[in-house]
Amino acid sequence: MSQYILCIGELLIDFICSDINTTLSEGVNFVKKAGGAPANVSAAISKLGGNAYFAGKVGMDPFGLFLRDTLEAAGVNTSMLVFDNSKSTTLAFVSLKSDGERDFVFNRGADEHLSFEELDNEKLLSSKIVHFGSATALLGGRLKETYMKAINTAKDNGIFISFDPNYRVDLWKGRLDEFISASKECIGYADFVKVSDEEIKIISGKDNIKDGVHEFHKLGAKIVAVTLGKEGTFVSNGVESAVVPSIEIKSIDSTGAGDAFVGAFLYKAAALNNLENLVSDFENIRNITSFANKVGAIVCTRLGAISSLPTLEEVEKYK
Repeated sequence: MSQYILCIGELLIDFICSDINTTLSEGVNFVKKAGGAPANVSAAISKLGGNAYFAGKVGMDPFGLFLRDTLEAAGVNTSMLVFDNSKSTTLAFVSLKSDGERDFVFNRGADEHLSFEELDNEKLLSSKIVHFGSATALLGGRLKETYMKAINTAKDNGIFISFDPNYRVDLWKGRLDEFISASKECIGYADFVKVSDEEIKIISGKDNIKDGVHEFHKLGAKIVAVTLGKEGTFVSNGVESAVVPSIEIKSIDSTGAGDAFVGAFLYKAAALNNLENLVSDFENIRNITSFANKVGAIVCTRLGAISSLPTLEEVEKYK
């Protein structure tokens, strides 16, 4: 059985305005960062020593090359990354204002145009786990069609499916019902679902986390993990549930912590000889969640997303 994890979705550039309390129209200085939740997950898996592939599309431009090189430097297999000669790499521009509001502009490009035919079907079917964790894939376009066809294909072939809706308020303004509907469809296929406490309330319509998790299980989700920040993670397999505590850290930047959590969870899951037994083994779910909490917490002590991801040796040394 293959041990590798395939992560499908967007890979993009985040241009973050480093000027304090300004708008994008007034900002002058921007920092270029590799972005895209599923790409972050693939990097987290690889940094820990796992075997991760990334499938997505970027432009045949300097930004696309930078993104490929960033993933490869983290150890990710990019043989399923497609370069588009006619579309530019997707770009996001963000600035923060003193009132906490964000100024956000999203220039969607190549990532939207990944077709199912451009996926390596043999590699898809040979995956032990396929992770769907895109903030943009559910927006529509060809990528959404590819997402849904890939998730159906993986399910039909008994592949373990991971899903993280990655809700971004800036992307879904005026389209919340569409986001909820698409997320519920994906949750119905998933063996593992990771959400934040905000996301589970939005998607389930329940104010209580336990009630929300129950709704997810009714949809079809097997394992549900709700990240609670410094409080840890509420995890459930539909029979048992618990809050698994995190470690105490001094957080300086939580960017990418959720993706690191997912990557760490999937890294441990992929190493199991009998992954199909994980759903019923709640003690093992707790242990894996504890490890994933630790990886996510370590990321919060460092700046950046991919650049902050720890190696397994660093995790084991961290007290």
